Amino acid sequence: MLSAADQIVCEDSRVTRKLLSAHNLSRPLVSYHEHNAEKVRPRLIQALQDGQSVALVSDAGTPLISDPGFKLVRSILEAGLPVTSIPGPSAALTALTLSGLPTDRFFFAGFLPPKAGARRSALGTLAAIPATLVFFESARRLPATLAAMSEVLGDRPAALTRELTKRFEEVRRGTIGDLAAGIAAAGPPKGEVTLIVAGAAKDSEVDAADLDTQLAAALGDSSLRDAVSRVASATGLPRKLVYRRALALSQAGGEPAAARDEE
Repeated sequence: MLSAADQIVCEDSRVTRKLLSAHNLSRPLVSYHEHNAEKVRPRLIQALQDGQSVALVSDAGTPLISDPGFKLVRSILEAGLPVTSIPGPSAALTALTLSGLPTDRFFFAGFLPPKAGARRSALGTLAAIPATLVFFESARRLPATLAAMSEVLGDRPAALTRELTKRFEEVRRGTIGDLAAGIAAAGPPKGEVTLIVAGAAKDSEVDAADLDTQLAAALGDSSLRDAVSRVASATGLPRKLVYRRALALSQAGGEPAAARDEE
């Protein structure tokens, strides 16, 4: 298909040129990324309307996954022009299958917000999803992201993958805490990173009395912070909700709601 394209649209022409050189191909390259997409997109639509064939490739992984390519496809469809796809390597699916975590249900969350407060808030909306969670993340933000995940999601099973399908492919498995400790000791890894995190337990719909009972037991031998992490991880409930209830219980002497009701 690339050999027949009138234009090849790519993120970085230097990267794509290496691919073409490896196959002895020479085609016109057009750079298309989030900084120039609005300006370049109309020209690409016009080229298609003029009968040209345009191919879109990405630097790594399948095009359109967490990149502006979807806007180009949307514009092409709105113009009544045909689009087809030839699937290639997908970091999200490759990481999921290598993680050892359930693959029957999964939720692709993409990149989390870079700011701490927004990141915790976003994780809070994902905490109760009973499906394996898939994230993209930059290597330099990994320590902060793993710390936020531990705080909001609890110490769930997880896998950290990088450079998938490439020469330096690596998969680290453990809990979120294990991964954070490994990064603290060795520093953030290099390359493209995909994080896979276990979803909330499918039986996480606990009633108030069950939640209080679990919290009372955890508060009996743990600090408030550790008790909240344990129960949030076990139930899949948002950490903020568990924290508020744990705080109320600790102020009331840690007695579960069911026991107080019986009195």
